[in-house]
Amino acid sequence: MNLLELFLKGGLVMWPILLSSLITVAVIIEKYIVLSRSNVDPKQLMTKIRSALSRNDVAGAVDACTKVKAPVSNILKHGVMNYRHGQQAVKDAIELAGKEEIFHLEKRLSLLANMAGTAPMLGFLGTVTGMIAVFHTIEQLGGNVNPSILAGGIWEAMLTTAFGLLVGIPALYFYNYFVAKVNRFVFEIENSAEEFLSLMKTGQMEDESLPAGEPAKPAKSSKPTRTVFADDEFFEPKDE
Repeated sequence: MNLLELFLKGGLVMWPILLSSLITVAVIIEKYIVLSRSNVDPKQLMTKIRSALSRNDVAGAVDACTKVKAPVSNILKHGVMNYRHGQQAVKDAIELAGKEEIFHLEKRLSLLANMAGTAPMLGFLGTVTGMIAVFHTIEQLGGNVNPSILAGGIWEAMLTTAFGLLVGIPALYFYNYFVAKVNRFVFEIENSAEEFLSLMKTGQMEDESLPAGEPAKPAKSSKPTRTVFADDEFFEPKDE
């Protein structure tokens, strides 16, 4: 018997299991593509940003983030674009962008977890309903059944459990795999954000509010001027 014939012998419960398998495959492919594109070296990116900002090249730092299509680069890009407005503005921008990126990374993982639990349960349900049908047949025949008929009904009933486990086991494996990768990305995002904020605290990002090389204005003397009169003449006293 081929796979299609086994599927049809499983009964009506096989169709929800088939739907669960299609959802599982679609989510696995989608999450694998998204997380593969999110894989980037955050240390190399931070080096480029630090180098650009040390030259007061904000556009270069933004361009370095734009060229890298990853959650950590998007978060740091928001920080670079707002760092002139102060540390609190940078922190707020990074936190907001971080929440959005983490949401996208975790998107549909709960659906994959549901499929990992639902598919085996549907299989057990199909087995239970199949066994009920078998024992109902035995009752109708008054117990006059041969072992071959009984065995045939039982193995057909257990097909749903087998198909349910075939869907649930891969779904559970990939769910744990994706959760581990998302946790690693979140760790890298948090470390990169803290390192970026520490650059502002230590003053490694120079302020662009004054042009570079502008000479400082001489300080005005705080000593008051006074006029001294002597012999009907007046003159300004010299500094002592």
